[in-house]
Amino acid sequence: MLTVHAAPLVLPVGAAAVPGGAVAVDGDRIVAFGPYDRVMDAHPAARVRRWPGVLTPGLCQPDGLPLLTRCYHPDPREADELGEQPITGEEFERLAGQLDERRRGGSVRRGLQRMLRHGTTHVAGAFAGPAVRTAVHRSGLTVVPPGGAPAGEPDLDPFVRGRDLAGSAHGPLAVGGRADLAVFDVPDEAALRAAGARTCVATVLGGRLVYRRR
Repeated sequence: MLTVHAAPLVLPVGAAAVPGGAVAVDGDRIVAFGPYDRVMDAHPAARVRRWPGVLTPGLCQPDGLPLLTRCYHPDPREADELGEQPITGEEFERLAGQLDERRRGGSVRRGLQRMLRHGTTHVAGAFAGPAVRTAVHRSGLTVVPPGGAPAGEPDLDPFVRGRDLAGSAHGPLAVGGRADLAVFDVPDEAALRAAGARTCVATVLGGRLVYRRR
């Protein structure tokens, strides 16, 4: 079904921002973007999803490998014991000996879900383990080559490494390109840089709405 995603501000990356903008998606492809009225004139029968804030290309997570293989993402049922945040570094090394394949697999799946909740559509890494590779494939995220080992602790927010939208997005919006989008409940790009990807309210992966904040 043809869907138009509309937002108060569309940030295409590499082109001027579009106030009152929209992106038309057919299947897994972007077929148009620009001012809402113009997009709707071209696609009057489209279903419309209206979002708050800014609509951008999906983000690329450069910490994909450490977040999925050298972090533990606690199950909500473990929150009293382990908290809710990813466990990394020395604390992860101490915990690693207690993790069987079931718990490791659950951690990977939760890590991928948390990436989607941060507007991530692309993940950097060379995933050698079959269980991790299969989980990433099933998630629908696009795997891209790693760009070297990022400094510091891994973070679910791609803006920690990318700093701004141009450095964090997987690429610009493009007609004919895959419909990988993210929506953030902020008024503009400056607010997005300041608040980061935790403001994500929706992630669209290959045209599918895979995350929507309740």
